[in-house]
Amino acid sequence: MFGFLFGNKAKREKREIVINAEYLETRVAVLENGVLDEFHVEHPTEQRIVGSIFKGKIQNLENELQAAFVDIGMQKNAFLHYWDMIPDDAARLAAEEGGSGDAVAAAKPGRNQPRRKRFSNEEIAKRFPPGSEIVVQVTKAAIGTKGPRVTASLSIPGRYLVLMPGSTMTGVSRKIADASERQRLKKILERLPLPADCGLIVRTVAADASKRSFVRDLRGLAVSWHELQRVMAETPAPCCLYQEPDLVERVVRDSLTDDIDRIIVDDREKFERLRVVASEISRRAKAKIQLYEGDMPLLEHYDVERQVEQAFRRQVPLKSGGCLVIDETEAMIAIDVNTGRHKGKGSQEEVILEVNLEAVDEVARQMRLRNIGGLVVIDLIDMKSRKHQATVFRAMKTALKKDRARTNVLPISELGLMEMTRQRVEESLLSSTVVDCPYCHGRGNVRSALGISVEIQRQLAAVLRRFRGKNVIPNLQVVVHPTVLDRLRREDEAFLVELEKRCNGRLVFRSDPSRHVEFFAILNADGGEILYSRKES
Repeated sequence: MFGFLFGNKAKREKREIVINAEYLETRVAVLENGVLDEFHVEHPTEQRIVGSIFKGKIQNLENELQAAFVDIGMQKNAFLHYWDMIPDDAARLAAEEGGSGDAVAAAKPGRNQPRRKRFSNEEIAKRFPPGSEIVVQVTKAAIGTKGPRVTASLSIPGRYLVLMPGSTMTGVSRKIADASERQRLKKILERLPLPADCGLIVRTVAADASKRSFVRDLRGLAVSWHELQRVMAETPAPCCLYQEPDLVERVVRDSLTDDIDRIIVDDREKFERLRVVASEISRRAKAKIQLYEGDMPLLEHYDVERQVEQAFRRQVPLKSGGCLVIDETEAMIAIDVNTGRHKGKGSQEEVILEVNLEAVDEVARQMRLRNIGGLVVIDLIDMKSRKHQATVFRAMKTALKKDRARTNVLPISELGLMEMTRQRVEESLLSSTVVDCPYCHGRGNVRSALGISVEIQRQLAAVLRRFRGKNVIPNLQVVVHPTVLDRLRREDEAFLVELEKRCNGRLVFRSDPSRHVEFFAILNADGGEILYSRKES
């Protein structure tokens, strides 16, 4: 019996947070038994606006879009839905985009809860004419060509609580499932001295926390709110009233839970700051902060660099021998599941089920790791059995419970597709750390030497036709990339010699390795005039 208990203890998942802090970049990796589970990157020199509160000016109202555009002092105006312009509890209950994950979990609309109040275009125009000021919070950063998205429903997160100015709602995160613990937290919540006109949500991490911890957390939130009000009254729009702490501090606030064994950081200044922040939680939390002083770079020491490299690959191998193929577009993520080399020992249906179960677990991990979202379509291996389809669907729902982002997944369709959405707050890991290849411009391929040769011959024929009837012997020079010239010499020389004879002219080919492989130019060798030039596409 004792051996059985010790065996279970040995199998406990080991969770560590590794922080690599440098001048231009801070990287945070969450490891589960040495396997990369989450990865976050922040550049201290760039402003992070998600969660920040701004005092802005209404620039214009677009009734067709049911939205306003707000100048918050950024390069692009912020997008604000009409129904997000007037904060009320109904709007919070709908929680379409705003608020923290805990607030949303606590305020998820039920069957008997009020619907979000809709305001007419005339009411909006009367309350918020262009040029008027409004206080908003960023819920979604600028992505691609779109500006940031904002809401007038404000929320200020602390360690255990979320303060919601302008609300009357209080509640406990639905992610705390234990009924007795929920009841205890509600009783504590009722006794807390709330600031005027503010609501309060108990966060998931608050489970088992003491009343003293809540009081201390609320005191800090109240100070932040009063300071925000002071700046709001004194500073003209557009301006930033409140900004979320940096990535290192957010790690302690949001991620230092009981299941985290330790946090390792490689910068002494950040180490000391983390210990100060963690000491406000408990001595035990402070003891989990450790300084790394090894010779090898921190992320290499924990094998994170190699695992991060895999996050940028299109093809992700599965342990069973199957693989995922992930394609990221601006609005949608397409994920294809392949059996690959997987053979299995059971029937074909059992093999397919095994691969699909492994695939959905890895898909959930990859979405967290890559920070991808929006509409996600997963092309699973076809399963005829409804029972197997339901099993895979439940497995995906279970895997998504670890995700802080809001998700909504639908049952597998008749075409074998699993469709889901994942909240997208910022650029994906790939978009934020790489740029399009300057050579292929993000296409991932270039035209073949054969394709370029065919186009050269077509344009040569067109240029040579210009010299007909002019009693001029054409003397042309063609500039190409060396790989294309090699193709012309080996494969197409006979045709080009024949073309030269027919036109009674002279063709000379010259390679230029500094040029793009798709580039070529046709010049008049006598005068140096460019007769045709193909741009790099």
